Amino acid sequence: MAKTVRDVMTRDPVALSSDSSVVDAAKAMKDMRIGSVVVMEKDVTDRDITVRAVATGSDPARTKLGDICSHDLAAVRPDQSIEDAMQMMKSHDVKRVVVMSDSKLEGIVSLGDLSRRGEGEDVQEDISRAEPNN
Repeated sequence: MAKTVRDVMTRDPVALSSDSSVVDAAKAMKDMRIGSVVVMEKDVTDRDITVRAVATGSDPARTKLGDICSHDLAAVRPDQSIEDAMQMMKSHDVKRVVVMSDSKLEGIVSLGDLSRRGEGEDVQEDISRAEPNN
């Protein structure tokens, strides 16, 4: 069974500039079959697009990712334990954490990554009970 974040993370996550549009992010998510893209030192999820852009009536072609991205980024290092990643998800009420080494983006760990390896059931339960964070 995996012991560190490095063992379960998705490497080389899709990253876009904060000047990219919501449409660019949505297309990348569709094309790559992923649920988030990293925006510089921030993160945009499919939920951010839905709640902070589309649901508010913003034009997704003109709305910049920098305007809707999550600013309180949850991050772990590749050498940290899986338990550390799960605790970070719980404490931030998120389903994904970025993996950073120094200031370099190494990957992303999602609840799906953990579930595929038999981890993370308690994280999903905690997040499901949490108040919405948008």
